Amino acid sequence: MTAIISISNLSKTYANGYQALKNVSLDIQSGEILALLGPNGAGKTTLISIVCGIVNATGGKVTVAGRDIVQDYRLTRSLIGLVPQELTLGAFDRVWNTLCFSRGLFGKKPDRAYLEQVLRDLSLWDKKDSMLMALSGGMKRRVLIGKALAHEPRILFLDEPTAGVDVELRKDMWALVRQLQASGVTIILTTHYIEEAEAIADRVGVINHGELLLVDDKQALMHKLGKRQLLIEIETPLAEMPAALADRPLELSADGRTLIYTYDPHRPQTGIDELLQALRDAGLTIKDVLSTKTSLEEIFVNLVQAKP
Repeated sequence: MTAIISISNLSKTYANGYQALKNVSLDIQSGEILALLGPNGAGKTTLISIVCGIVNATGGKVTVAGRDIVQDYRLTRSLIGLVPQELTLGAFDRVWNTLCFSRGLFGKKPDRAYLEQVLRDLSLWDKKDSMLMALSGGMKRRVLIGKALAHEPRILFLDEPTAGVDVELRKDMWALVRQLQASGVTIILTTHYIEEAEAIADRVGVINHGELLLVDDKQALMHKLGKRQLLIEIETPLAEMPAALADRPLELSADGRTLIYTYDPHRPQTGIDELLQALRDAGLTIKDVLSTKTSLEEIFVNLVQAKP
C-alpha cells in the first residue's frame, strides 16, 4: 500500500500552554480503515483538525497525497471529507440543498445522480426536501456524512460518527463505511465503541495524553498483546490453592469455585494438558472448562493505564 497521509513529528501547544499533541508520526495507507482510540482529551480531534486544515500545528509536517497541507491547502482539503463530532448544521436548510452547497464549495459540477445515491445509501432519500430542524439526531448525523461525501473525497474522517446513534442506524453506517472502502476511499475514524473498531478497522492506533502509543494491524495487535484464559470450574470450592498447584500460573476466584489459567495460545506448548492432569492428581473434580480471550477493549484499557 501507498501512504496517502504522512504525519511527521506533529505537535500542537495551545495558547494556554496545553500540549495536545506530542511529536506524533503516522503513515496512513491508501484504502485502509484506521481506527484511532483514546479517552476524551487524548488528542484525537486535534490530530484530525490539523490534517483537515482547521487547526494550525505548532510543529511537524503533514502531507496528503504527497502534497503539503499548508502549501497546497486547496488541493489537499479537496481530497478530504470530514464528519465532525458536533451537529454543525443550519436549522432552516434542507437536506438536498445542504449536500448541493457542500459540493459546490469544492468547485464540483452538479451531479444529481451521485448525490441521490449518497442519500439513498444513508437512508435519507425520502428526507431530501425536509428541513434539518425537523430531523432526529441520528438523521442529522447521517446528513453530516452525506455532506462530507458530497464532493467525492478520497479520504474520509469520521470523528465519533455514531455518538448518539441507535444500534440499527450504527450498523447501517458501518455497512456504508465498508462500501466506501470497497470504492477506494481511505477512512480514519475515532470511536468510543471499541467493539466496532475491532469489527471494522484494518489497523488500530491508540492515543493518550497527546502521544501515539502504538499503531498496528488489528490482528497483529491482538496477537502480540492478547492473552487467553482457561476458566476451570471445580465441583467442590477451595479455601486456598492446593500446595501441589502452587508453582503453576493459576489464580483462585473469590468464591473458590474457579481456577483461572492464563497462557499464550501462540506458543507450541500451552501446558493445558499437563495442568488438567495435575488437577486430577490433586484430587479435584472438574465441573466445567471455559476458554476466553482478550478483547481489543481490554488491550486498549491496559495500554492507556500503563502510561499515565
